[in-house]
Amino acid sequence: MLKITIILLIISMLTTSIRMVFRATIWDKLLALNLISAKTILLLAVYAVYKDNIFLLDLSISCGIIGFLGITLLSRFILRGGRQK
Repeated sequence: MLKITIILLIISMLTTSIRMVFRATIWDKLLALNLISAKTILLLAVYAVYKDNIFLLDLSISCGIIGFLGITLLSRFILRGGRQK
């Protein structure tokens, strides 16, 4: 059951990556990047349960923090006009 979940998460990440490449606005691309970050956290958590390795959950939490900070900084950068100032 966990193998199926891992495969479905990977397929979902691939479709989200395609969405990120082919969307027109920067906000759609940023939303897709946020979805990829969230799905990476889920993938690491499911893989930690599958391998029975508690240390992968720490890695999942770290990826969550880094993803949150990255999305926040990117959105503030875009909102302020980027490098156009």
